[in-house]
Amino acid sequence: MASAEISIIPVTTKADRTAFIDLPYRLNASDPHWVPPLKADVAELLNPAKNPFFEHAEVQLFLAYRGGQVVGRISAHFDRLAWTLPPEQGMGPGTGNWGLFEAEDEAVAAALIETAEEWLHQQGMTRVLAPISLSIWDEPGLLVKGFDHDPVIMMGHHSPRYQAWIEGAGYGPAKTLLTYDLEIAEGFPPLINRIVASGEKNPRIRIRRADKSRFKQEAELVFHILNDAWSQNWGFVPITQREIDYVAKKMKPIIREDMLMIAEVDGEPVAFMLTFPDMNRVIKPFGGKLFPFNFIKLLLWARKPMADRMRVPLMGVVKKLQSSRLASQLAFMMIEYIRREAVGVLGAKTAEIGWILDDNQGMIAIADAINSKVNREYVIYQKGL
Repeated sequence: MASAEISIIPVTTKADRTAFIDLPYRLNASDPHWVPPLKADVAELLNPAKNPFFEHAEVQLFLAYRGGQVVGRISAHFDRLAWTLPPEQGMGPGTGNWGLFEAEDEAVAAALIETAEEWLHQQGMTRVLAPISLSIWDEPGLLVKGFDHDPVIMMGHHSPRYQAWIEGAGYGPAKTLLTYDLEIAEGFPPLINRIVASGEKNPRIRIRRADKSRFKQEAELVFHILNDAWSQNWGFVPITQREIDYVAKKMKPIIREDMLMIAEVDGEPVAFMLTFPDMNRVIKPFGGKLFPFNFIKLLLWARKPMADRMRVPLMGVVKKLQSSRLASQLAFMMIEYIRREAVGVLGAKTAEIGWILDDNQGMIAIADAINSKVNREYVIYQKGL
């Protein structure tokens, strides 16, 4: 489309889809910090029959060919739920996205982005936020800082060349997402310990583990808090009941009761914190393949994971308590309780918190208070059509 030697085709066949999934393994093979995702997980992400994102979104995948070889890929998509949000929250009517972006060189990148923009424009979109792969809840943003270390579970890792190519296509930053690195083996500063101790003396507060014997109810509780807590955040799109059921079923094998804390005040659940052992350390040598024997290794690890690194992907306090001293106290208590378990039971030494919006002053203050440092930055770009 954009070049005589580059052809862009829509993904329509099983072979196309396989080529779409396989491409990153070739393009990123020389990057020592790229963690090959499990191909089965990528296939499920792209499967409308399994991923409930497709129930409220339209997605078109594209492949770039040159000289008979696949040299790039991109998804173009829009989320109808995102249109229901006010534009000042980042989404809003007419907003489309592209993502799952991989390109061999700048010419391929330009052709792919142009094709995605054309498709979005034909669907009535007037603005692009990208890269978002596929949902804002999956892997949003392009890595622009932190190329020198492996990503943790459910975080993206991209070629450092992509930033210039995307900006060269006319995109400017809309929002920066931060992740924070944290040493946890030795505990937190004295002030944080005093805040936690004070909360432990307060009879109104209870911090409890999740109960996996009631996993469906616990998952619904957590996502109810999440939808309320994040409802005014930039980029927020509500999680549907079908998505709650899907994610809960998918995540149940790797969620530990001691890594999911729920805070109650006067008997009412008002906050939660979810932490995962970093499964990327386990799956990196798999090369994206579970069979014939890697699934056994993963199953054995999931039953009794030992992990020196953790990730805190989600945390939320109900809206009515946000900006209060109690909200911060609950956050510090959940962080400390999970830290104790992660260090004492799993042998954890470090953790990563995020992502956190660069203007979320409350969460940034909490991250600063426990002496964590920014270790990666992701940018979500925007452009008018």
